[in-house]
Amino acid sequence: MFDFLSDYDILGAFWTTVQLALLSAVGSLIWGTLLAAMRVGPVPLMRGFGTAYVNLVRNIPLTVIILFTSLGLYQALGINLGADRSDTANFRLAVLGLIVYTSAFVCEALRSGINTVPVGQAEAARAIGLSFSQVLRLVVLPQAFRSAVGPLTNVLIALTKNTTVAAAIGVAEAALLMKEMIENEAQLLLISAIFAFGFVCLTLPTGLILGWVGKKVAVKR
Repeated sequence: MFDFLSDYDILGAFWTTVQLALLSAVGSLIWGTLLAAMRVGPVPLMRGFGTAYVNLVRNIPLTVIILFTSLGLYQALGINLGADRSDTANFRLAVLGLIVYTSAFVCEALRSGINTVPVGQAEAARAIGLSFSQVLRLVVLPQAFRSAVGPLTNVLIALTKNTTVAAAIGVAEAALLMKEMIENEAQLLLISAIFAFGFVCLTLPTGLILGWVGKKVAVKR
């Protein structure tokens, strides 16, 4: 019943999924933090850019963004992000597309954390001579991250599941292999159950661990 599984590299496909999720998570956290800083910053132009970016990107389907990275950037404009092979280029472009999309949700999660920080703390920091960037870096963001662990956990879990969209441009991750196996084998329910279990193994520990971390680092008000 399970003999056909040896013909497919299931662990390799899930490893590609893990790489997509981890790289995209790091990039989204960095870019999303910068967007959150723009949205609460004192410069109107930066606030406008951050607001427009979040509202625009959140309303574009992820599939459209991923396809644009391949068809628009790679095939039309020749942007390959330094890759010398098409499969490597598609992987990097998929990471880029996931970062562009997920960072909008990271930004909003962090902004919700920023809103939990009492205004008086920022005012006190400014009163002793700290600049806006210092207030944000030393006072506001450390507390915002602690308050936003829960929302950021949900974003990370959603990102892990969203990596399946990378199959649309031929990235050899779990969803693409599942599609190939279903086409080749008459084991629809078994194959679906295997891949569903694989994603549960990826997302469930993440939720449990980060949920525990969130309780440990929560800011006591």
